[in-house]
Amino acid sequence: MRITARCHPDLEPILPRPVLAAQALPDWMRAMPGKVPAESLGGGEIRTLKHCPPFLDALGLGVLILLPTDLTVTDGQLSWDWDPPPLPDTAMTRAPIGVHVPEQAQGAPVDAGGRLVLKFINFWTLETDPGWSLLFTHPFNRPDLPFTTLTGVVDCDLFRDGYVHFPALLDRDFDGVIPAGTPVAQVVPVQRGGQLEVAAMTPDQIRRNRATQDALQSAPGVYRKDYRR
Repeated sequence: MRITARCHPDLEPILPRPVLAAQALPDWMRAMPGKVPAESLGGGEIRTLKHCPPFLDALGLGVLILLPTDLTVTDGQLSWDWDPPPLPDTAMTRAPIGVHVPEQAQGAPVDAGGRLVLKFINFWTLETDPGWSLLFTHPFNRPDLPFTTLTGVVDCDLFRDGYVHFPALLDRDFDGVIPAGTPVAQVVPVQRGGQLEVAAMTPDQIRRNRATQDALQSAPGVYRKDYRR
């Protein structure tokens, strides 16, 4: 399944391109140790998240959309120094950020509660193969970012000529700069439809389940070597 990203040609020289998430893992993931002493286990060494394939695979899934310019937050006020060219043949804003009024989340669990509701502007149209939608969400396993992007799904095989923007809640106590190139949304293709079947395991499935659990406990790397395609 291919995702095709397009932007206005006058913006192409100044926009950071969407990037495969697997090619843009966060610096802290690369720097963190593979093993650490665990005081709660008497000081013995224990493997860290760096050895957890599902965690790593989530970080590297799909595509990341990146912030086009530094965004400065001071006492709840937003500012930036970015001057893209006027685009008279479009109805696109030149601002990298917008806002939602807090009342738009009233009654929902994502009610801002005094937090600033941002809207990261996305300058890329995104197109998928027929029958595929795109899931837009906060970059996976990235609580270090000073905002939380909300999750949505768009049928981008049909809505291929429009822009999908990203509402997000800014952390209440954040003052500082969100630098250009920060991932603001992770984009994952999902196929529409699907069915669910729920059942108890058969004796053979119980046996295979136990063999799987024993293999995972026997040595590191079993899942990555034997169960991933």
